[in-house]
Amino acid sequence: MAAGIRDVAELAKVSAGTVSKYLNTPHRVAPATSRRIADAIDALGYVRNDAARQLRAGRSRTIGLLAFDIANPFFIDLAHGVEQRAIVHGLSVLLGNSDENIDRESRYLDLFEEQRVHGVLVSPIGSIDRRIERFHRQGIPVVLLDKMGDPTLSPSVSIDDQSGGHMAVAHLISRGRTRIAFVGGPEGIRQVDDRLAGALLAVAENPGVTLEVIPVETRGVEDGARVGESLLLRPPAQRPDGIFAVNDRLAFGLLQTIVTEGNVRVPHDIAVIGYDDIEFAAAAVVPLSSIRQPREEFAAAAVDLLVGEDMSLDETQHPQIVLKPELVVRASTSHAR
Repeated sequence: MAAGIRDVAELAKVSAGTVSKYLNTPHRVAPATSRRIADAIDALGYVRNDAARQLRAGRSRTIGLLAFDIANPFFIDLAHGVEQRAIVHGLSVLLGNSDENIDRESRYLDLFEEQRVHGVLVSPIGSIDRRIERFHRQGIPVVLLDKMGDPTLSPSVSIDDQSGGHMAVAHLISRGRTRIAFVGGPEGIRQVDDRLAGALLAVAENPGVTLEVIPVETRGVEDGARVGESLLLRPPAQRPDGIFAVNDRLAFGLLQTIVTEGNVRVPHDIAVIGYDDIEFAAAAVVPLSSIRQPREEFAAAAVDLLVGEDMSLDETQHPQIVLKPELVVRASTSHAR
């Protein structure tokens, strides 16, 4: 017969309730007690029946995380941070990627609902207020990621991207750049729109500085390379002398193309700054200046909000946490004119 919780408790010389606490909220069990329980579980070969436990509880110990664009290393780092914080709360993570597709987003939210997840962290494409209300009727809390929602409906954690866009372009201007290009898109993506708004504000504050918007449909390295090729077709005097790419992947493609194919000196001829400060930014062909998003703080705040929300679904006002980005200066903008 398979070992049960009472067998583990007897061998570890603790109560069955302590074993249950260890399995569900291990951070609440003393280290010495945790070691005894872990040893007992190993000795007995105990495997808990999650399906039965979740059926009794009505919900699982898994949270659903729905990312906006998992191809962006920012979301990979965010998922890792969410997982690390979830473990502290005795939770596991089910990861989905909407890939900016509303139908895929809907399918993943259906899956989370079917799985009776403990809660949902979602970076939505559009409004999902009706879906949130449906989750709430089932006692499933929802936290919006990187988008402020209706504070009467759900909490959120987001980055002040308008501040980040302003910071990026103000930095280029401080380096003596006056012909600035904003590379990003498509229009309607909240993060893109906010970063552009911040860039426009910085330009408006500095007479004599211009901003050219160069739209892209997607935001990958290949898109950046195509923009770089189009800039190299222009006479040098008609090129921007500063470029703000809406994310680091675009900036990588731009840098690779203009430096290796156009013999452009970065930052002497063109200064380039990206956004996200992903892991590889410092290893670009020219180390890339970027706007860093506080990923660890973001992930921890999101999971902590979700766990707290689990006990306050009836609150009339839910927290809206907005985190500030940070300027990281490297060689791609370090030269001042």
